[in-house]
Amino acid sequence: DPALLAYIAEHTNYPEVAKENNIQGKVIVRFCVTAKGTVSQISVLKSVDPELDKEAMRVVSTLPSFKPGKQGGKPVPVWYMVPINFTLK
Repeated sequence: DPALLAYIAEHTNYPEVAKENNIQGKVIVRFCVTAKGTVSQISVLKSVDPELDKEAMRVVSTLPSFKPGKQGGKPVPVWYMVPINFTLK
């Protein structure tokens, strides 16, 4: 979802400690969009560094409400996985 990735890119703050130590990589985060459209159960599937993992989880926790998924006309929880790239220029 391009809007989701754009939101994450715009709201991610590169941790200073990671910048100073030239730590880069892709953190993969999994989360659930509940039947009410809120984000819950955030976890890191692929870790790079504790500081980057913490920032990836923080930015996912700030996501605005989603339109919940539906199955048989009823709202249901839906799981997402999203890569968050940390690269220094």
